[in-house]
Amino acid sequence: MQNPDLVRRFPRQLPLVLAISAALALVACGGSNSDSTSNSAQADVALVVPSAPADLGFVDTAPVLASVPAFVDNVASNQRGDARYATLDTNAGVRVLAGFKTIWQPLTDIVDAGVSAPAVGNFPAVIPSVWTGLPNDGTAGGTILNSAVHNANIQYVVTATMARTPAQELAAYLDDRRGKGYSVSDGMGPLTTAWRAAAQQTTSITAIAADATTVLYNDTGNNIGVGGSANAAFGSVVDFISAMSNNGSTEPAKRFYKYARPYRWSSSVVVVPALVPAKSNTPPTDGGFTSGHSAEATRDTVAMAYAVPERFQEILTRGLELGENRILAGMHSPLDVISGRMQGQAVVAANLVDPANATKKAAAVTQAHATLMAQTSTSSDTFNAFAHSGTVATDRFADYATNKANYLRRMTYSFAPIAATTTPAVVPKGAEALLETRLPYLSDVQRRVVLKTTAIASGYPVMDDAEGWGRLNLFAAADGYGVFTGNVVVVMDASQGGFSAMDSWRNDISGAGKLLKQGSGTLKLTGNNSWTGGTEVNAGVLEADSVSALGKGDVYVSGGTLVSNATGATTVSGKYTQLANTTLELDLGSGQQGRLTATGVITIAGGTLRIKFQNGYKPAVGDTLNIITAASFKGKFTSIVVDGFSATPIYTDTGLQLRLGA
Repeated sequence: MQNPDLVRRFPRQLPLVLAISAALALVACGGSNSDSTSNSAQADVALVVPSAPADLGFVDTAPVLASVPAFVDNVASNQRGDARYATLDTNAGVRVLAGFKTIWQPLTDIVDAGVSAPAVGNFPAVIPSVWTGLPNDGTAGGTILNSAVHNANIQYVVTATMARTPAQELAAYLDDRRGKGYSVSDGMGPLTTAWRAAAQQTTSITAIAADATTVLYNDTGNNIGVGGSANAAFGSVVDFISAMSNNGSTEPAKRFYKYARPYRWSSSVVVVPALVPAKSNTPPTDGGFTSGHSAEATRDTVAMAYAVPERFQEILTRGLELGENRILAGMHSPLDVISGRMQGQAVVAANLVDPANATKKAAAVTQAHATLMAQTSTSSDTFNAFAHSGTVATDRFADYATNKANYLRRMTYSFAPIAATTTPAVVPKGAEALLETRLPYLSDVQRRVVLKTTAIASGYPVMDDAEGWGRLNLFAAADGYGVFTGNVVVVMDASQGGFSAMDSWRNDISGAGKLLKQGSGTLKLTGNNSWTGGTEVNAGVLEADSVSALGKGDVYVSGGTLVSNATGATTVSGKYTQLANTTLELDLGSGQQGRLTATGVITIAGGTLRIKFQNGYKPAVGDTLNIITAASFKGKFTSIVVDGFSATPIYTDTGLQLRLGA
């Protein structure tokens, strides 16, 4: 029978009000976990459930700039010795680095250093440049357009090589001499031994030779390993890594930009002594911009990160480390290395989106996991944990904060911006493929938005290319969105395993958007988040692993589970609402760890409260725990489950306490 007072006061909400009133009546008659003490203010007031945070009516996008020729569509033009691809306009490998032309104007705008090519149709013949490769020969071989950046670029190498430690010297030597694929595979950390064994990688370079005068490029190893049918267990992985370097030469850019090595710009650059015999005696064909070692290391590590995304950030950090070792060796400048990163990322993306590689990349991911799991006695449930089981003593990439700082530092090498820093980021066509295996539960559109919202600021030398390759921060992109704009719907299918079953977003997420968590998987948020459009949990698990994980808006649990696992009290900066057939899990520790607090009204329209204990925290029978606080608390849970205890809830106007029993 309907209550006339309810009909009059809540005509629109009547069905929900009646259902909740009936549920609460049943709760009041429950057993020991449902016995409750509540204030009189709640007793006779029908519960009105707030609406979910508003649907914003749109989703964010990162459209491809139609006005810019896409690198991924033109990668085959990255050639030298072909008149059709001899200019910045016709060669994608040259064009992607065009930002360098605000720093340095080469002697000619042609891929012509030590290069000749016959005319083809309307493309004139290429005549070898007269560039000597020696900037101090009286001609400079080009024009310095930004002396501050150029001087800083060379001085960086002078300072770095003069302060180089013995350990850095050895690392620089090894990364110069060894195959780059072998060198960077130690970025696999606990998986390194298994990776090298599976790939059948070898090297003959293990230390600096005693007689530096006989040092040559003489690594008789096999670089990335053995591919094809000769390596049944891992050949598909090796073949995939090799394929990701197709059309990846840095020679066209070197022969176009004609920018000398740093030790040719300044005699104060201290080249690693063991590498002095390896210095080229043909400067006109040995330009420094761009770094071939850095580009190859980037290609290898991005491909490896695609195959084994569990080590995504660590292996990418190793690739940039090899680039820095080229500076410490005295062989390259920061701008040489930055450009190598840019070109390497673009080349891998182009090969990933090539339909000819679709089967190859899928086979590599499958084979890499099957073989590495077998070699490490792990499963899909334990593989990720094993991949991160090292310590800083055994895995120099084990510390996340250090990796993050090093990656960001190596993106810019402390150059000051030379242009506006607020230009909106654009995302190159095809770049979303770089995140396919790291963020498999997102769509291509969403991956592009992740790249857009995690890109570094504009304005840095060389990095403001028209497509956006220079500003991509793949390390940050692996940690999810940087900004929520519009509706952000995350659907994770736990049955797919891997990151689709569980993932963590560690960025500090801002913006005015709304997060909607759907699907059966678990998404953990660990950042200092400030988005304002609200959060809705509709299915699966959303876990708050920092006190500000849930941003600055309302939180609405309409399905699934919300977990509070922060080191302090997880803060809801607005209203918190929980419907029936849902779960709130509080993982309590000492102090305020795992508690929940809201600056607005908490409305509990049923559902389960689950209490767990962690980090050795264990209360005693008879203790009363303050677990939830709010500006105002309304409603009750249908059931309360506490690990190891029975519990009597004590509801108040501003929160919930639990009195623990045996």
